[in-house]
Amino acid sequence: MTCRRTLFLLLSLLCQTSGPLPAQDDFEDPPIEYSRSTPDNAVSRLQQRLQNQQSQLTWDPEFGYLKSVLHELQIPVQSQSLVFSKTSLQLRRISPRTPRALYFNDDVYLGFCQQGDVLELSAVDPLLGTVFYTLSQQDSGPAPAFVRNTDNCLVCHSSSRTDGVPGHLARSLLTDRSGQPLLSAGSRNVNHTTPVPDRWGGWYVTGTHGNQKHLGNLIVTEAEANGPLDNTKGLNRTSLTDLFPTSRYLTGHSDIVALMILEHQILVHNRITRASFAVREALHYETTMNATLQNPAGTRLESTTRRISSAADKLVEALLLCDEAPLTATMTGTSGFAEHFAATGPRDSQGRSLRDLDMQTRMFRYPCSYLILSPAFQALHPEMKSAVLTRLQNVLTEPTPAPRYSHLSATDRQNIREILSELLPEFAATTR
Repeated sequence: MTCRRTLFLLLSLLCQTSGPLPAQDDFEDPPIEYSRSTPDNAVSRLQQRLQNQQSQLTWDPEFGYLKSVLHELQIPVQSQSLVFSKTSLQLRRISPRTPRALYFNDDVYLGFCQQGDVLELSAVDPLLGTVFYTLSQQDSGPAPAFVRNTDNCLVCHSSSRTDGVPGHLARSLLTDRSGQPLLSAGSRNVNHTTPVPDRWGGWYVTGTHGNQKHLGNLIVTEAEANGPLDNTKGLNRTSLTDLFPTSRYLTGHSDIVALMILEHQILVHNRITRASFAVREALHYETTMNATLQNPAGTRLESTTRRISSAADKLVEALLLCDEAPLTATMTGTSGFAEHFAATGPRDSQGRSLRDLDMQTRMFRYPCSYLILSPAFQALHPEMKSAVLTRLQNVLTEPTPAPRYSHLSATDRQNIREILSELLPEFAATTR
């Protein structure tokens, strides 16, 4: 059995523990045609710049192309998060002594392994959702080629856990001393709705968080995994130097605030992709059915309305952080990520930003995702964007919000409404 086939089987087993695999990928059919379509995202544009000699990458003996790629894609080093569970492409390179480093910004996620064969990248593509790439870590000169992957990555990154679209995934599971997942103890998909005590199994975590417990920095035996867990030594850690050689990484941090933002962002990106696919698939089906039934062109089918409305509602729920897991103590990171994150977004005339953090009882001071201002959201089909913004406007202006949005106080809703009215002109246009 080849190494490639063995890896495929291992990843399949891991993915089956976190949700069923899709039977047939509808997104490979028209109108999406995922694998056959030409991407247009931050990585594909960097590749074009390299080919046109408008940019170049510098290879480093220790980190390969990592530093240069982070610079070109404007991914902050402060976003570094470290995962030691063997749950990704280069699992043989991953262990508690050699964790995989993840870096991200609003548009790209990048994975780096010590002595890894490749850098692993996933880019948010306005039309294709998530597009996966690798970049060889061998010195290939200043213009190496990013290679798009449309099969192995989708084993895990296209399932019910990613809303049935090519998407991003973060998991929490216990591991043994080698980083091998202890699947008998279960695993879970992680996003901003996951209770903090269930997060970060298989991850390193730096930062303070009061009396809140979590599963980060924890290594157990199989017997321990199925009993009461004591993670006292793993909590409120501000240094990892006694656990592995942190000097072999760009920073010694696996910042707790970066992890929180990462998990929120993953959910919203997947919901944006689901909304993008849903509206285009619904309209394509409608056109086909109208032709078959000899209806007048443009006849609106009830199923089209339902599909657009359902996907829009799901996206609005994610944008407004419905079911967000509450914080019971202040979370403070160690890498400076929180300060960098808050400084990068636009502000309204009162100095407010959707990137302003709370990190005491919830993530954001103004609980509406900053990704509503992202290129991926802006690229939504007009019908979907209109449905989302109309629904959002209704939630924020209703005297008494539906129970689904009861976590938003009147002040919250007013602040969000005012911020969006300035920073998102299309939202202001939906004002009743």
